[in-house]
Amino acid sequence: MKRKGIVLLVMFMLILGGGCADFRTVGRQELTGEQVALTAEQAALFREVAKASPIIQSLDGYADVWIKTPKRQNRVFCNIRVNRGREARLIVSAGLLGWPVADMFFSTDSLYVHDMLNNRLFLGSNNDLNLEKIIGVNSGFPLLSETLLGVINITEPLSAISSVKQGSETLIFTIATRGGSKDVVINPANRTLSALLIKNRQGKPTTEIHFKNYETIVINGQSTLVPKEIEMVLYNSGANGIGEHQLVIAYDERVFNKIETSLRFSMPKNVKVVNLDDADILPWM
Repeated sequence: MKRKGIVLLVMFMLILGGGCADFRTVGRQELTGEQVALTAEQAALFREVAKASPIIQSLDGYADVWIKTPKRQNRVFCNIRVNRGREARLIVSAGLLGWPVADMFFSTDSLYVHDMLNNRLFLGSNNDLNLEKIIGVNSGFPLLSETLLGVINITEPLSAISSVKQGSETLIFTIATRGGSKDVVINPANRTLSALLIKNRQGKPTTEIHFKNYETIVINGQSTLVPKEIEMVLYNSGANGIGEHQLVIAYDERVFNKIETSLRFSMPKNVKVVNLDDADILPWM
């Protein structure tokens, strides 16, 4: 019995230790450049990048994911599946042994989370607070799902561009929005989105997303560039408004437009059902 207890203790420490090894955080990007007048060529580049690879409709992939909040930091491995604009599903494994610990299903209005560690099923609305509870960031589902895809649609028109700055390797388009502004950072060499910085009405950054390590994919004879690494940081995030919440995603492999039907969530049997709206932070966080 004593030997069995030692083995279980070692296995438990391996699971915990696996989340801290080789931990990655968001690297900051300094946005500098000289203000220039908007040209026709720059406007065309902005329109192209703003479309955000419309040929991509779904993703099915495997990624290492790092989550860092003021209180916790975790490294997990995820099977990530996304139907663009509609739903997403994350099957999360943790630790060196790669045991599945959670099955999460996101629709536009609801969340279903099977906590495999404690045999519980959490049900709740898909809102910012519940997203923070289960994955550490309260970005809102539309922005989160596009971040998982690596393609963010910029919906503001050209008339919303208030300034353009030209850096050594970037063009920075500042756009006026209802809630404040956005800095859209574009690499003109490969015509891709390098970063998106969202600010409130006071000009303070609330969300920053970086897109790195682009690769060319071909869908139905059309090629497009998609990042393999995505970093998201939310400033002063959470209910208490203190600290940063970070999400780093590095895809090992993925395929696009493979998913043809809805991402069905199989309701587990013989589990304790819990209202996610009333729950505290979940065990893997």
